[in-house]
Amino acid sequence: MEIFVYVLLIITSIVGLAFIVERGWALRWRKVVPPEVEAAVESCQTREDVATLRWVCDHHPSPLARLLLHAASHLDWPREENVDALQTRARHEIVRLERGLVVLEIIVGIAPLLGLVGTILGMMDVFADVGLAGLGDAAKLAGGIALILKATLIGLLIAIPALIFWSYYSKKIEMLAVEMETLCDEFIRRQYRGEEK
Repeated sequence: MEIFVYVLLIITSIVGLAFIVERGWALRWRKVVPPEVEAAVESCQTREDVATLRWVCDHHPSPLARLLLHAASHLDWPREENVDALQTRARHEIVRLERGLVVLEIIVGIAPLLGLVGTILGMMDVFADVGLAGLGDAAKLAGGIALILKATLIGLLIAIPALIFWSYYSKKIEMLAVEMETLCDEFIRRQYRGEEK
């Protein structure tokens, strides 16, 4: 049974590492908010400039580009309706950015518990041996206890990095969302300049 717990801990660590690497790759600032798209938003002052913005967004696919293309395709709508549609689309993009974070959150919770289960199972074995053989060899008992506490340590060593990266990626997504919201708001404000709100 202890072997099963250790196998689960190894699988948990591999899954956690895979999601840490994948989210690190997917949440690069240049991938979510490409500087080329950001510059195109800055230079898009009128409706005549929207074609250039669309071209840049098509050639630099990203969450920000998808949001801007969505807003640009609804410029014939009233401002409030376009903003509402953009907010709905933005929620979808944020959900896509958060993909995988729930796995890290689960690992933060279950890795220490798996380690604790391994420790309890090991202690049950050690105390069963003590019950049969007695306390004649204290060194053997201490060695057995040290061995079984490794399961708890392994669980914590898996959970701690998962917690660090989960917190870091959550904050990074929040910062990316604020930046995308700012750029989209700027784009909408310029395109509806002069119209009643």
